[in-house]
Amino acid sequence: MAVNKVYPDATAALADLLRDGMTIMAGGFGLCGIPGVLIEAIKASGVKDLVCISNNAGVDDAGLGILLQTRQIRKMISSYVGENATFAKQFLAGELEIEFNPQGTLAERIRAGGAGIPAFFTKTGVGTQIAEGKEVREFDGEHYVMERGLFADLAVIHAWKADTEGNLVYRKTARNFNPMMATAAKTTVVQVERLVEPGSFDADHIITPGIFVKRIVHVGNVEKRIEQRTVRKRAA
Repeated sequence: MAVNKVYPDATAALADLLRDGMTIMAGGFGLCGIPGVLIEAIKASGVKDLVCISNNAGVDDAGLGILLQTRQIRKMISSYVGENATFAKQFLAGELEIEFNPQGTLAERIRAGGAGIPAFFTKTGVGTQIAEGKEVREFDGEHYVMERGLFADLAVIHAWKADTEGNLVYRKTARNFNPMMATAAKTTVVQVERLVEPGSFDADHIITPGIFVKRIVHVGNVEKRIEQRTVRKRAA
């Protein structure tokens, strides 16, 4: 029997999945490819004490930044958070836990979690605060620090196109952390700009197979914010 993965809106898609204290992965890089509609629904639910895994913490009024404003996040596992003043204020006041990761290490921790790999060794961070409290082992005369794979209760991601079976295609830079996170959670919910019937696009173009996607929300042409706008002066 076919399973209907398409939900009418983000609230319906998340209704029975959210609970206090859960771990949520949120895709995106800066403000590119973030699941903003799903994050808004998480905010509206009032769920709290969250552990959020995301490369960035959004900005003050977009992305995960809106969950920081409402103090729904207890801990962030991230790489770069420099664009969010709310994050900085809460962290410096001791009100927010943070687990910093080198960006490549964070990406590999997520990939490893999705692949069922509990831990791996990397040279990145050896001899720094990143390695404090972690196992360091020597291989072929070089030292490596052990990092744990990451696996979440829920992954919320953004894709450009999906068919109703959940096969996903990402567009350009939005193909960042989204594909890895889709594999690394008990339940993956995706917001998509274009929703089509199975067979509507070439199977070779599929980046995330539908087996990883449990629920789909069609959001249409959502607003795409620009984090840092840099332009040239017009020629005279």
